[in-house]
Amino acid sequence: RLIFCDVNLVTDELKNLYYKRLLPIEKHYLFQHFHSPSYEDADFDNKPMILVMGQYSTGKTTFIRYLIEQDFLGGRVGPEPTTDCFSALMHGEVEGIIPGNALTMDPKKPFRNLDPFGNTFLNRFQCVQMPNPVLENISIIDTPGILTAARRRLSRGYDFPAVLRWFAERVDRIILLFDAHKLEFSDELTRAFGALCGHEDKLRVVLNKADRVDSQQLMRVYGALMWSLGKVFKTPEILKVYIGSFWSEPRQKCDHYELIELEEEDLLTDIRNLPRNAALRKLNDLVKRARLAHAHIIGQLKKEMPTIFCKESKKHSLIYDLPEIFLKIQQQQRVPAGDFPDCNKMQEKLLGQDFSKFKTLKPSLMASLDKLLTTDIGKLVPLLKIQELTKKSLPGVLDGDFLGTFKPEHYRRDPFKEIPRDEEGSEEDFDEWAVEKYKPRYDEIFYNLNPCEGKLSGTKVREWMTGTLLPSSVLAHIWRLSDVDGDGMLDNEEFALAVHLIEGKVDGYYLPRELPSHLVPQRNESAATWWSSRRSPIPDYFVFKQ
Repeated sequence: RLIFCDVNLVTDELKNLYYKRLLPIEKHYLFQHFHSPSYEDADFDNKPMILVMGQYSTGKTTFIRYLIEQDFLGGRVGPEPTTDCFSALMHGEVEGIIPGNALTMDPKKPFRNLDPFGNTFLNRFQCVQMPNPVLENISIIDTPGILTAARRRLSRGYDFPAVLRWFAERVDRIILLFDAHKLEFSDELTRAFGALCGHEDKLRVVLNKADRVDSQQLMRVYGALMWSLGKVFKTPEILKVYIGSFWSEPRQKCDHYELIELEEEDLLTDIRNLPRNAALRKLNDLVKRARLAHAHIIGQLKKEMPTIFCKESKKHSLIYDLPEIFLKIQQQQRVPAGDFPDCNKMQEKLLGQDFSKFKTLKPSLMASLDKLLTTDIGKLVPLLKIQELTKKSLPGVLDGDFLGTFKPEHYRRDPFKEIPRDEEGSEEDFDEWAVEKYKPRYDEIFYNLNPCEGKLSGTKVREWMTGTLLPSSVLAHIWRLSDVDGDGMLDNEEFALAVHLIEGKVDGYYLPRELPSHLVPQRNESAATWWSSRRSPIPDYFVFKQ
């Protein structure tokens, strides 16, 4: 019966367990006043989210453009601080912008609990909706550039680290970008790191623009970055740092070019797997909330408070002795030390609380919590494995079929998964082939590569393609579009199409997601029919035109 279960069953069951088991405990012990607001339906139903952050001019907006292969409203690129607001990129049938104040009123969006940060923040928060295939599976949060030391005295008007902490608790992945040319740790950056503490498992650090420095400089910058990160994130684990140049334009030739390609594939693979692991991440966050020893702390404080006299003095005494109370709970209730919140932050929150509203431990609620952790969660594990198998790869440069296909050791005669052809597709009339007038120049390149029986193998094409210095993920997409008959080789017309797409990409055009009819070689009528029948309507900015 498990094999045919609905993939949404895991998320629905998590939602039911939270409302039935955990939410009553959070309300009873005022969890929202000390940690984070209660979950709502949108927190369970929303797509996986990626938080992109870093200092200004580190390539955050360009990185997002690289992922979605499209410009977006409000996205500006420049050496100066260009992004001054939080932008949530989400899928929508119609392109548009939803302001922050209206966004927090939408029960279908997971941003309703951002109200406490005030109008100053909400005026700098927006949701950009667009019909993008990548955004059908993930959402991306673009953040303002973190200020350098020279601007550390400027106030944003809202608690910037607290906003980052709010997003860090809810996103599936945090991408932190650094520029290989200006590795500077400012005061605001250090405070931003503090907001990420406890979420290091979601963090991926990227040393961007690595093709603009030589290997010796890269080695020194990488060492300096690792040393600086070790001082801020005081954990025994070493953070993974990806070295790359994440944009779809030609990279500069450097000695460590192959290293950049390998790092790019690793990071894209990690992001590509987010939809498969979305339910697992939600379950993990739910268990972290459930294991937090908040109820034991509130119950112990209530137990030690006097009923009538000296309440205020006893309150301050208990706050001062909170480390000893933590130790007492560990010994009496056998709660692991890792399940306690940060003691200093808990003391700050307790100062503004009325201890008379606290309640002692309720056996029925604690029994329900214990059942959640010991029994209910375990029943969901088989369903998680089934859901992981049913998820598909992301389109565009994130498609797993595009990664690693241009390495000689990974080359196959049919390097991409074959797409079933629709044999019943109707014939369409095609205009003159758009590549025809450039073909003599492309043929000269084709025959200089010494084709065998009128075709070039993938190995020869790869050797020529990599000379363009375009990222391998982009070249692999061009290969899939150009190999019209799917035989793993290119004839003179398919090669001409590939060169035409490469030149267009180098000139700054966006590649089509599926091959439009005016680019399909005319001589291959069956292939033309196949492409025309299987391609879906594409926005004008996706289609490579003359």
